[in-house]
Amino acid sequence: MASSNKDKSKPNQRSSDPKEAGRFAYEGLERLLHERSRLSILSSLAAHPQGLVFNDLKMLCALTDGNLSRQIQILQEAEFVEVWKGVHKNRPQTLCRLSESGRKRFLEYIAELERVVSDVAGAHAKTSGEVAASPLLKKWLAT
Repeated sequence: MASSNKDKSKPNQRSSDPKEAGRFAYEGLERLLHERSRLSILSSLAAHPQGLVFNDLKMLCALTDGNLSRQIQILQEAEFVEVWKGVHKNRPQTLCRLSESGRKRFLEYIAELERVVSDVAGAHAKTSGEVAASPLLKKWLAT
């Protein structure tokens, strides 16, 4: 029996073999980011590269002052966000934005989520013979 020439040393290459060990492990999903509030904060900041002031971020994420403050602290400790405190028109103001490394890590996380969705959509299309309704899923399935 001939041995396979697959290069197992390339971790970013995914086999289409569903029985490959770890195929659906999705190790790029970070537990820290998977929490709804933190995912909301990071998504908002990714959509606003210049950053957001605290009150705008609070409104976009529908969080309380205390919850947003705590989640920002957690993300800052993990070096996902940068925070600047200052005064604007005699009022204290906090500006938050994704750090350079935080943006890179968040985009890697989103790419991993896209792989999850792609795997599920591909399996759905194979078993049902229909394409999922999402335009993004249709695009993935078309490639």
